[in-house]
Amino acid sequence: MSQNQMSPITGIIDESQVIIDFGKHEGITVQELQVVDPAFYSTLAGDKGEGVFAIRRHRDKTFRLYLNPLAQMDQ
Repeated sequence: MSQNQMSPITGIIDESQVIIDFGKHEGITVQELQVVDPAFYSTLAGDKGEGVFAIRRHRDKTFRLYLNPLAQMDQ
């Protein structure tokens, strides 16, 4: 992803800076996910507008992609 492109998952935050904080891919970056499991990457990109997940800054100053517990309660 070039500097001028926005990620379909992380927006303006570089995918290499956002760590997945759930599921079987916990601990890898969104950029790594695109290589390891492109189907799941596409699913996340499609779910972005649904409020299923969000990005927050963790105590250790890393960015974490986490599931939104309120979105899961609505399902």
